Amino acid sequence: MLGRVDYATTVQAMQDYTATRAPDTPDALWLCEHAPLYTQGLAGKSDHVLAPGSIPVVATNRGGQVTFHGPGQVVAYPLIDLQRAGYFVKEYVYRVEEAVIRTLAHFGVTGHRVGGAPGIYVRLHDPHSHAMLPQRPQKHTGAGAPPAPDFDGLGKIAALGIKVSRHCTYHGVALNVAMDLEPYSRINPCGYAGLQTVDLSTIGVHTTWEEAAQVLGQQLSIRLAP
Repeated sequence: MLGRVDYATTVQAMQDYTATRAPDTPDALWLCEHAPLYTQGLAGKSDHVLAPGSIPVVATNRGGQVTFHGPGQVVAYPLIDLQRAGYFVKEYVYRVEEAVIRTLAHFGVTGHRVGGAPGIYVRLHDPHSHAMLPQRPQKHTGAGAPPAPDFDGLGKIAALGIKVSRHCTYHGVALNVAMDLEPYSRINPCGYAGLQTVDLSTIGVHTTWEEAAQVLGQQLSIRLAP
């Protein structure tokens, strides 16, 4: 656990770690939090940043659109050699999301995947319900494009943004624990206008950053093992 660290310094350290890896370099998992900032992914459009005010907007080389980082959020950066681990990017994303779902389950909350929208979501009116979402990922059988993601009744509690270079991962996942959520209202989170963002404290789970980081770290270590 790194605690509160500077975003730019951390990204540079991840890039350096990845660029200088040898086949026997150990995998790593960094758990941290950042001072308030918006990060814009490679697919990001500037018009999704509505009113940043005094919060800096940083361009970054991860996938995805704009998101917010701030105190009270656990940011996990798995540095994994996928070739050595023996699975591909799609499965890596699934395993990271599964670790978040198991972390939420530890706190009595049911996390959900939504078709076409990476990250993990919770039911706003009943975060503990185990009923499957109609919006869950399903095999697309019809012709044409799959349906647009449907966030009706949902709040996003964890955002995913990854980068893979030379079969090795960096960037990662951010789980909202107990944050000031107001800055999310100044962006279209992950490129979706009106998408509500929540944290554990909003849905009635009161825990510490340290405990949430410990549980998420443990789950990621289990799920990302070869």
